Amino acid sequence: MAVALGLQQLGRQVTVFDEGDRAFRASRGNFGLVWVQGKGAKLTDYARWTRQSADLWPAFAEELREAAGVDVELTQPGGIDIFLSDDEAEAGVKRLQGLSAALDGDYPFEYLGHNALKRLVPEIGPDVVGATYSPMDGHLNPLYMLRALYAAFRRAGGQIDSGGTVQQIEPLGTGFRLQAGGNMIHADKVVLCAGLGNARLAPMVGLDAPVEPLRGQVMVCERIRPFLKFPSVQVRQVGEGAVQIGDSHEDVGFDDASTPRVISQIAHRAVRIYPLLEHVRMVRSWGSLRVMSPDGHPIYDRSVQCPGASLVTCHSGVTLAAAHAKILARWIAEDQQPEFVESFSAKRFDVRQVA
Repeated sequence: MAVALGLQQLGRQVTVFDEGDRAFRASRGNFGLVWVQGKGAKLTDYARWTRQSADLWPAFAEELREAAGVDVELTQPGGIDIFLSDDEAEAGVKRLQGLSAALDGDYPFEYLGHNALKRLVPEIGPDVVGATYSPMDGHLNPLYMLRALYAAFRRAGGQIDSGGTVQQIEPLGTGFRLQAGGNMIHADKVVLCAGLGNARLAPMVGLDAPVEPLRGQVMVCERIRPFLKFPSVQVRQVGEGAVQIGDSHEDVGFDDASTPRVISQIAHRAVRIYPLLEHVRMVRSWGSLRVMSPDGHPIYDRSVQCPGASLVTCHSGVTLAAAHAKILARWIAEDQQPEFVESFSAKRFDVRQVA
């Protein structure tokens, strides 16, 4: 939806083909972080790209509020990555030091030991060794964000077709013919933003999307008094006071179920971090599938074989939404190539290129 909004705002007439509610919807299952810290340790351009999007988010959030009348509850007070052992802390600090060195020191963070962290977040438990803090991080309400994107897109003149799955894309001499839900549709250009569905669709237009599912499970607890200003990848407190807990990683194929075992594990870790959560009631839990490339980084490509076809896929759709709408859309529509886009081509997975 971020890409679609960006294209519509550039004067293109965009129709989004949405599979419907039976689809695997990462956009309705994610954690809501606008997160920079630690990303790009093995691909420095991903660190740059992520930070660029995070920097664009305040203006983008205001734009969505004005266009859609929806406050996405963006706050960027910085974020903490919490460690429960010395080994975790050592690995986390080493990763950020490597990123800082690769970016010539332009990567603000600091390590806070237990006592320093407790002054910042008094509710941490005795098992917490410390945390890294970075002012680059934040979070928002992902459901409000999705509502805002839909509303802003429609008000800009965009159309959404929920008629069913796109079964076939046929390149024509000029443009493309799509078969979706029993209907045949013609389009001048096609942008594949189908998440895990891109693996099936990409070869139809001469592209490659080697993405696979990785399940994450999340739980939300009842509203409690505000106690947590700084989000983390493990726990965050949302605007109305509810506490969201997550950070599981499971290779289980196309299974987005929520399981008692994993929910118990993430709850236990959350209580070790914040003991005040021990007797807080869980309201709901869910599982959702991340869209993961082999190296975990985005894939952006345009087809040489079928000009007019593009592909966008990533697992950080919230963090990267601002860059997708404001930068990547121009690359798709107007050939204004972003500084880092070549780093994210699927060609990086082609062993023949390496040879």
